Amino acid sequence: MYYVKKTLEISSCHQLFLDYESKCENLHGHNWMINVYCRSRELDSNGMVCDFTEIKRLIHGRIDHLNLNEVLPFNPTAENIARWIVDTVPCCYKAEVWESRDNMACYERDDVED
Repeated sequence: MYYVKKTLEISSCHQLFLDYESKCENLHGHNWMINVYCRSRELDSNGMVCDFTEIKRLIHGRIDHLNLNEVLPFNPTAENIARWIVDTVPCCYKAEVWESRDNMACYERDDVED
């Protein structure tokens, strides 16, 4: 099995729509740190699991320096963003989304076709 990890730093803002009162309901920003994990039993014709530049284009290119509420079709919690990354990047089985040094959400697909 081959594994790759791409780390991205993304600056963006969001507000959360919650069923309880929270300061996160106000528009606010983060300098997100995102780890994207991909794997494959076989390498592609270029000898890669997934091109690092393609991972950056798919994630950084879609959400950096933007209001996440305007570009993502879901409540942009760190958990939902992690799931979106796994669903968006080919061969991705896990994503960690750090909204601060102390707060991280992770989504890991447990049914990856190897």
